[in-house]
Amino acid sequence: MLKILFLFLFSTLLYSNNPIVYAALGDVIYNNVESINKLKEIESYKAKYESIDAYLLEVNATKKMGFAIENGDKTLDKKLYLQKLRALSKKNDALVRDANKAFKQSLENEDSTLFAQLVNSGLIDTEKNKSEILQYYYGHNEDINVSDVISNYLEEERKSAQSKQRHKQYIKTKKMKEAEKIKRIRKRDLEEQEKLEKKLDAEVKRKKQEIRRELLNSK
Repeated sequence: MLKILFLFLFSTLLYSNNPIVYAALGDVIYNNVESINKLKEIESYKAKYESIDAYLLEVNATKKMGFAIENGDKTLDKKLYLQKLRALSKKNDALVRDANKAFKQSLENEDSTLFAQLVNSGLIDTEKNKSEILQYYYGHNEDINVSDVISNYLEEERKSAQSKQRHKQYIKTKKMKEAEKIKRIRKRDLEEQEKLEKKLDAEVKRKKQEIRRELLNSK
């Protein structure tokens, strides 16, 4: 019964919009709920399952309080709500730090299961750790089911490789076209030069013939 109640509260917490009151602080906490709940799927977090559940229930209660304040409930203290958010923010940050520490350990220990679970949790800054994620995947891809995160990065790599190949082909084609153009220009220049030389030769021959005729006529 307790498990069913928790699932109900969690689903309410997950799919509701966030309170507007102190949203800058609250959104970070509320938007991380699904990711933190995923930690309960990790075997090494087994000892922390109860504390994670307790945290999520506390977040749910605080979120309800935020909505009530937003809706004008004067019996609730905004300062108290802010205090609760600050306390939850510290717990949220601690859980995120712990997940990132576990991620580094998964790399060091070559624990592919833990690595994949943490990458998929949403608590790891995958953009910041992109090179490490891909490097580990390429070295252990037989042990890892490709997740959405890794799949997206692999697709980016593929597109990037294609883009580089297209750029190389473009440069190659451009150079070939330039070489062909230079070849055509040189050929045209050579033909023009040959025409000019032939014209000059013809002119020289004509002059010589005229000179001979003049010499013969003068005798």
